[in-house]
Amino acid sequence: MRFETCVGKGKLVLVKGDITAEAVDAIVNSANPELTPGGGVSGAIHRRGGPRVTEEAARIRRERGRLKTGEAVITTGGDLPAKWVIHTVGPVWHGGEKGEPELLAKAYRSCLELARERGLRTIAFPSISTGVYGYPVERAAEVALRAVKAFLEGEPEPVEEVRFVLFFDADFTAYREAWNRIAGGD
Repeated sequence: MRFETCVGKGKLVLVKGDITAEAVDAIVNSANPELTPGGGVSGAIHRRGGPRVTEEAARIRRERGRLKTGEAVITTGGDLPAKWVIHTVGPVWHGGEKGEPELLAKAYRSCLELARERGLRTIAFPSISTGVYGYPVERAAEVALRAVKAFLEGEPEPVEEVRFVLFFDADFTAYREAWNRIAGGD
């Protein structure tokens, strides 16, 4: 399953797949604040990326301390097809009344800004916070796509392609439906 469309000066792509197999400039890790290998996307990225990803993340953790929700840092891609891994911490879902949408949008913006600063042309995101952090995928998709749309439309030199790599059929469907609502002006 794949969908793509032009947004501003960039391209938005939705694809069903495995983010660790994406040959892009950077993939995004939905990290924990300690930047340690976890389960889900984070564990898969650390496993496939190998020790260099984990070692660089540990060095950043020693130098900076815990990563705050919405912040982003970058490490090598190690053994991944992607050159870089951008690590960000999304919010834990508490019902939506504790600033979760704003924090989730901040996580996406932080990654995109870091990619732009580094001159990266392509970036692939997972569905941040929708795994063990419990953010409902339908709500997360709306926040994520609105943040990316605003970035692509608002930046004079945006990242050329923003890709969402969604592991489950249901997640792909949720993102595709969210995009239809956003593009339709709902």
